Amino acid sequence: MSRFAIVFLLLFSIPTPGFAGRPDRGHRGPEGEGPGLQPGNPDAQAQVAQDFERLFARALELQQGGDTLGAVDTYKAALAIVPDRADALSNLGAAYVKLGQYDDAVAQYEAALKSDPMSTPVRLNLALAYYKSARPHLAIPQLQRVLASEPEAKNAYLLLADCYLQTGQDQELVGLLKPREQLFADDIAYAFLLGTALLHTGDGTEGQKYVDRIFGAGESAESHLLMATAYLGRQDYPAARTELQRAIQMNPRLPTAHSLYGRSLLALGEQAPAERAFNDELALNVNDFEANLQLGNMRKGAQKFQEASTYLERATTIRPTDMTARKLLASLKLQTGQVDEAVRLLEALAAEAPDVVEVHVQLATAYNRLKRKDDAQRERQIVNRLNAETQAKQRGTNPASAEVGGAGR
Repeated sequence: MSRFAIVFLLLFSIPTPGFAGRPDRGHRGPEGEGPGLQPGNPDAQAQVAQDFERLFARALELQQGGDTLGAVDTYKAALAIVPDRADALSNLGAAYVKLGQYDDAVAQYEAALKSDPMSTPVRLNLALAYYKSARPHLAIPQLQRVLASEPEAKNAYLLLADCYLQTGQDQELVGLLKPREQLFADDIAYAFLLGTALLHTGDGTEGQKYVDRIFGAGESAESHLLMATAYLGRQDYPAARTELQRAIQMNPRLPTAHSLYGRSLLALGEQAPAERAFNDELALNVNDFEANLQLGNMRKGAQKFQEASTYLERATTIRPTDMTARKLLASLKLQTGQVDEAVRLLEALAAEAPDVVEVHVQLATAYNRLKRKDDAQRERQIVNRLNAETQAKQRGTNPASAEVGGAGR
C-alpha cells in the first residue's frame, strides 16, 4: 500500500449527528442581542433549541446526501442561532474539506475545539485538513495530541509517521514506529513507512528487514519502490531506475514513485525525462516535496521565474525547515529583485547554518544592492574566513594562520 493509500479512509472528514446528551448552551446573539436563551424565558429557550435542531438535522441530511453547498448554507444558518455548537462547527469544517476550502475548514475545526477542547475526533479532522492542504508540519502537533489521548489509535500513528516522512523527519518516524512493532504486527503500511525511514537514515541492515517483509507478502509496486529507495541511498542510480520503472509499470499511480524516478534520471544526466517524471508526480500529488523542489530549481535555471516561485514556495510550505528549498527560494527572490525578502530569508538561514558559504555570498550581494556597505563587508569577511578554513583543512594546516592572509585583502 502506498503511503497516501495508508490514510485514504481518513482523508474524508465524516459529519456526525450531534453530540448525544450535550446540553445546548444556546445563542447569546451578537453583543448580547437577538432571541437568545434568556433567564426566565423558557418558551424562547425551547424555540431557539428547536430551530437549531431543525436546521442541524437538515444540514446533516444534505451533507450525507451529497449536497455539500446546501449543507454549508444550512449549517451557517444553524450556527447563527447557536454559534458555539461544536458538532455543527465540526460538520461545517468537514463540508469545507469536501469543497477543498481547507482554510475555512481549519477555522471551523479550531472554533469547535474552543467549544469542546477534549474532542479527539475534531482534533483528528483538524490534522487531516492540514495534511490534505500540504501543511504536514501543522498536522504533526495535532496528531501528537490525538495519540496522547488515544495511544492505541493505529491510523493516527500511520498518519503522523507519513507527516514525519513528508517533512524529512526520518529519525522521529523511526522513534515513533519502531517501539510499536507488536501493535502493528504484519501491517504492510507500517513496514513500508518504517523501512523507508530507516533507509533514509542510512540504516540499510535494519531497513532491509522491512523490505524483505514487504517482498514476503508478494511482489508489489511498493516493494519495488522500497528497493529503489535503498539503491538511491547507495547512489546506485541505474539499479534504482530499474526498480522504479517496474514499480510504475505495476502501479502508474503509486505516489512518490515518479518523483524518485525523476531523481534517478536526473542523477544519470537525463534532464528532460526527469522533468516529465516530476510533472507526472505532481499530477498525482501536487504536494510532493521532491517534485516541487526539483521543478522549482529547473524553472529557476530556465529563468521561468513565476513558475519557479510557485514550486519553491510550495516546497518550503511542505518542509519549512529544509535548507535546500529555502536557499533556492532566497536566491530566486534575489534574482528577481525582491531584495528585502531575500535578505529576510538569508539572514534566517545564516543564523541557523552560519558556516554555509553560499548563504553569506548571497547576503553580501543583497546588502550591496540595498547600499548597506558595512553589512556587505562583514559578509565578505565571513566568506574569506570560511574559505580559508576550508583550504587549511584540505592542506592540513592551521586554519587560524591561513585566515590571516585572506582577511587582510
